[in-house]
Amino acid sequence: MSSAADASPENLKHAVWAQIRIADNRDVPNVCRLIRQMAEFERLTHLFSATEASLSATLFPSPAPPPFRSFTVLILELSPTPFPTSDADAGFSPIVRQLHPDAPAEDAEAGEFASPRGGGAVVVGFVLCFPNYSSFLAKPGLYVEDIFVRAAWRRRGLGRMMLAAVARQAALLGMGRVEWCVLDWNVNAIKFYEEMGAEVLPMWRICRLAGPALQAYRLQLHDKEGEAVAKEE
Repeated sequence: MSSAADASPENLKHAVWAQIRIADNRDVPNVCRLIRQMAEFERLTHLFSATEASLSATLFPSPAPPPFRSFTVLILELSPTPFPTSDADAGFSPIVRQLHPDAPAEDAEAGEFASPRGGGAVVVGFVLCFPNYSSFLAKPGLYVEDIFVRAAWRRRGLGRMMLAAVARQAALLGMGRVEWCVLDWNVNAIKFYEEMGAEVLPMWRICRLAGPALQAYRLQLHDKEGEAVAKEE
């Protein structure tokens, strides 16, 4: 038996078991809250418009494609007791580690982020990735769109655990590389990624079409189609 009350700050003071598993539709409320917190941390709340309904429809369609062959969300959760042994979940075996924190964490949001799978576990982070392709390598890869750990649990090796899980999966699938972006002001994250062996590529810039600029192309296409019909007539 488990409830949000089980996921109390007192229970989490000695949480030493971490699990990374494939997310499903039951995780959407927590994923939406995590994305909102990430937008706040990155100072990008003006770009945040996701809802539980839109996340559910786009991340967890039915039937669901195999993990790492489309949008894939991994959930990181902690528990004060060992996680029960489970079989591969949708083709991905959960990764479980016993942690030995130097000091307990005071997690005031523990109840809000109670795991939907119960057992007193609490969701503390997530990573969202999807496949891309390198024409130079002639191999697919994985692109990490988001990786985030809630504030109470940072600097405990949990981000490293999640990124390592994605890298391991890419290697097991014979992929060529794992890529992601980092904000240039986030020096702590840059140092962390470099310590993991990642190469930061300052010569590359992100190019993005979104919002009205993107929708303008749909309108242009319609205008050209109308012009073509008019000329035929």
